[in-house]
Amino acid sequence: MHLPIDLRGSLAWLVDEAAAALGPDRFLAALGGRLLADGLPLAGGALTLAVPHPIIARQTWLWRAETGAVIEALGFAGSPLGQAPPSQAGHDWLAGLGPVHEDAVGAGLAEPGPDRPVLGWAGSRPFGSAEAGRLREAARFAAAPLAALAARAALAALLEAYLGRRSAARVQAGALRRGAGETIRAALLSADLRDFTALSEASEPAAVLAALDAWFERVAGAVHAFGGEVLKFIGDGVLAVFPVSGAPAEACEAALRAVVAARAGMAYLDMVRQTQGLPALPFGAALHLGEILWGNIGAADRLDFTAIGPAINLVSRLEGLCRPLGRSVLISGAVAAEVATPLVPLGEHALRGIAAPCAVFTLPDA
Repeated sequence: MHLPIDLRGSLAWLVDEAAAALGPDRFLAALGGRLLADGLPLAGGALTLAVPHPIIARQTWLWRAETGAVIEALGFAGSPLGQAPPSQAGHDWLAGLGPVHEDAVGAGLAEPGPDRPVLGWAGSRPFGSAEAGRLREAARFAAAPLAALAARAALAALLEAYLGRRSAARVQAGALRRGAGETIRAALLSADLRDFTALSEASEPAAVLAALDAWFERVAGAVHAFGGEVLKFIGDGVLAVFPVSGAPAEACEAALRAVVAARAGMAYLDMVRQTQGLPALPFGAALHLGEILWGNIGAADRLDFTAIGPAINLVSRLEGLCRPLGRSVLISGAVAAEVATPLVPLGEHALRGIAAPCAVFTLPDA
């Protein structure tokens, strides 16, 4: 059957090469550049994909023709953007650039649905009927490569939700063999709720889960805000890393700021819980700097990306010292030596299973 289309290099690229794009952002930039080279008057473009993620409903990539830059916007579940029609995610941004043309990807090939990808374009002038037809054909032929890209994006979102960004990237890169790992230097954060066993026994399961979620949100949110990554949720405990990519002081300062932010978040949460007649959620947190072995460990048929090593043992033991020392935050000498923040020395302390005593510091108000 003859199709009255004239997409030149754009169509050939969509059929032959587009599925190999490294991600939706690269796909959008490449397609937009090719359509622009084909003579279409584009000022920008937008691509929206649904995402199977606990909090993200959809992702939108926004391409500006003038610069070639692509930025990402997230629509969160329960938010106005997350609940809006898929096309709305990029429509308002495109409307700021010029007249908007939007298509559901693959329209006419299958029944439309709320999760169908949406391609939108802003024109540097109004699109003519022939130009709009060429954009519609681009959306039709984008269905196959975008199906592959959407599947990869969905897998990435799920892996990041359950493994964390760094571990997810390693799994996607094919690091699946048991024992595969690397040694990295990182600032480590170990945090744990106090008296949570007693709270669990005295509360309904739903209340326990709500308390855990609120605690994890504040700690993980602070960790991610300052460039760290949560490696593990262990019961009511958290283990996070801030990999050293430049000067060690940068990672240590980021970890310290994350602890301060988490503590402020927990203080506010405790005030809210008090107004609800609920008990406070005291916690302890410890920071250390050292080398860890981070990689694929486990049984032959059940693997986990995790971190092990003496530094992990030390930060865990140091966190356990919070209660006997009556402090909410403890910091090892290795971290104290790197940060400019004034700290209070608490002397050297023996830690169970650690050969040498550890110099311990704390924040002035911890």
